[in-house]
Amino acid sequence: MTFRTATRDDVETVVRLLAADSISTGRDAWTPELAGAYYAAFDRMTAQGGNRVLVAELDRRIVGCLQLTILQGLSRRGVPRAQVEMVRVDESLRGRGIGSALLRHAMEEARAEGATMMQLTTQVVRADAQRFYKRLGFAATHVGMKVALDAPGAAS
Repeated sequence: MTFRTATRDDVETVVRLLAADSISTGRDAWTPELAGAYYAAFDRMTAQGGNRVLVAELDRRIVGCLQLTILQGLSRRGVPRAQVEMVRVDESLRGRGIGSALLRHAMEEARAEGATMMQLTTQVVRADAQRFYKRLGFAATHVGMKVALDAPGAAS
């Protein structure tokens, strides 16, 4: 298995991997009409320093991905921390250590950039994902909250 930073040529494959996730079905989809929006999002994301998509490959095929962002802030004495999002492994290949290896690779990259902590969120209904992250040393220390900014009742 190899790991690398995704390129623009990988966008379709990564989005298809996101869309194939059984819980996320309907939230993402690769269509000709949406391709431009995904490419534009990738371009904006990668233009930001410290923000990238990492992919895991088996036999030159992308089988896993995650987004790694190095966050700079004033808390924790200004030491950077890493944020991980959109962790996905091809459902037919889960349980083979791909996700663990990919996250360990992301941890190495984060450490190399000076991050001393990695954080992530996972959906409450993903008990299997929560067990997976705990095995890698993550602990549930905070309560995550979201608001749709266009929803009635969102602060304006």
